[in-house]
Amino acid sequence: MSHNHHHHRHDSTGNIRIAFFLNISFALLELAGGLWTNSMAILSDALHDLGDAFSLGLAWFFDNHSKKSRDHKYSFGYRRFSLLGALVNSLVLILGSLFILSKAIPRLWNPETSNAAGMALFAIVGIAVNGAAVLRVKGGKSLNERLVAWHLLEDVLGWAAVLAVSIVLLFKDVKILDPLLSVVITLYVLYNVAKNFRKTVNLFLQGVPEEVDITSLEAAILSMANVDSVHHTHVWSLDGAHHVLTTHVVVENGTPRAEIVNLKCAIGELAENLDIEHTTIEVEHMGESCNLREGA
Repeated sequence: MSHNHHHHRHDSTGNIRIAFFLNISFALLELAGGLWTNSMAILSDALHDLGDAFSLGLAWFFDNHSKKSRDHKYSFGYRRFSLLGALVNSLVLILGSLFILSKAIPRLWNPETSNAAGMALFAIVGIAVNGAAVLRVKGGKSLNERLVAWHLLEDVLGWAAVLAVSIVLLFKDVKILDPLLSVVITLYVLYNVAKNFRKTVNLFLQGVPEEVDITSLEAAILSMANVDSVHHTHVWSLDGAHHVLTTHVVVENGTPRAEIVNLKCAIGELAENLDIEHTTIEVEHMGESCNLREGA
């Protein structure tokens, strides 16, 4: 039986920590600014940012927890805690988006006058603060970091909408623009977060990662020397970035030990190209009974 391990490290925890402090600080400032400018877009974004800050705090905790080494309690390590943070982030962002829609849609029929100059000022600061946070986490590989990036990108897009509306309102009092753009941006983000939420649930249920094709993987193993058949191949992901492979490979009778070792190395290299960091290969000989039940 063969076990291969490949390790990838990046400063995801530090990036999420910075994003959290930027988000919570500016959210408190937004609340005051939204009341001052009487802008539904700013008030909605402020409440949404407070929810974001809560989920970012959880993401920070879970991501930091996921760096712990494996032990007798969690033999694969704690990386799936990062996935738990991604699930919480998805739920908070979906609920926050629905809340914004519930407040913005009624204003389409009853728009109110806003302080355009104040909106423009807050929009510029909001784009700068949230834009800086997006740059910190946009290159993250884990699903947790990608969802955090969506949190922050939503805020950047929201503030861009506020800036566009405020510029128009400085010259013409088109009140409906404020809630209208808020609805459009929120629907766009809700659509993308829903896709990530589906991916997160799939990973929680140990579904095959989207970038891995088991049929092609088994075909590649079958094409290797001395391989008669492949069965019980399973691929799942710890956190959306680090995958696990287990497979049973049946080799021809009389295959030398050296050839079996070479076969394991070849399968390990194949797995590494698919970002599979933990590979377990059970080698069986033709005619040997498999100790797993059919369908396992």
